[in-house]
Amino acid sequence: MAQKFYAVRQGRQTGIYRTWPDAQKQVSGYPGAQYKSFPTEAAAQAFMAGTSTPTHATPGAAKVRATGSATPADITVYTDGGSRNTGNVAGGHVRNDDKAAWAYRMELPDQVVTDSAGEWGASNNRMEIMAFLRALQQLSRLGQATKSVQFVLDSRYVLNAVTQGWLAGWKRRGWKRSAGPLANAELWREVDQLLPQFSHLSFHWTKGHATNQGNVFVDHLLNQTMDHMTTPGVTPPAKGPVTTASPKAAPASVAPHPTQVAAQPASHQTVDRSVAAIRQILRDAGVSDDQ
Repeated sequence: MAQKFYAVRQGRQTGIYRTWPDAQKQVSGYPGAQYKSFPTEAAAQAFMAGTSTPTHATPGAAKVRATGSATPADITVYTDGGSRNTGNVAGGHVRNDDKAAWAYRMELPDQVVTDSAGEWGASNNRMEIMAFLRALQQLSRLGQATKSVQFVLDSRYVLNAVTQGWLAGWKRRGWKRSAGPLANAELWREVDQLLPQFSHLSFHWTKGHATNQGNVFVDHLLNQTMDHMTTPGVTPPAKGPVTTASPKAAPASVAPHPTQVAAQPASHQTVDRSVAAIRQILRDAGVSDDQ
């Protein structure tokens, strides 16, 4: 294999490194990190001097960064997961008949794609990972891996796993934590296989279920999925991704397909979240919700 030179122009310690693990230590989790691999040292030095710009991701590693605020991107993706954990008390655990679900909303330049599905007896963290994984898989299917993609999520667990080097550490230890087994290791393996396909990923944390309309929307969507889970142990068939024409339009995908899940009245809490989310989307689109 040809020798690579890894130039870190912005990171914990700038410089030119001969191995990716050495360079990765300087950029993983570093806000605004700039780095790139080169076939020659001269090219790497030119990059360090500012005479060239990063255009490609390092092979085998996605360019990821966490941001303190939302940044412009070709695509914005909102993900969320949740579990109605009735055993969530001191010493309690998720029960087999607890409802759980994940959801994502991806806003592309000319369309919005949403999806959600439920699972019985799953933890909140598992659903957060599932939402992120399913969004990555859909972006790959849509051929969007080379576009700039910003993920907006309220899960510190998923955010830190990707941007703080946790994922790389688990992988080095054979998909185990330093303290023992890694929950949902099979999902993290899939995430690890997908991330290198993407050239420009950024991540923004948002407070859950607050003022971010995209986060409120996916929270509503996953709660509606749980509302329509009726038989413990029997997971409703996945609806599959739903596409709408405009990022500013209120998606019609909120309502589940009547042939796929059993009808059941939504909770008052879910209805309130739905109304608030749709009103906010309409206001952002310049449409009055009292017309």
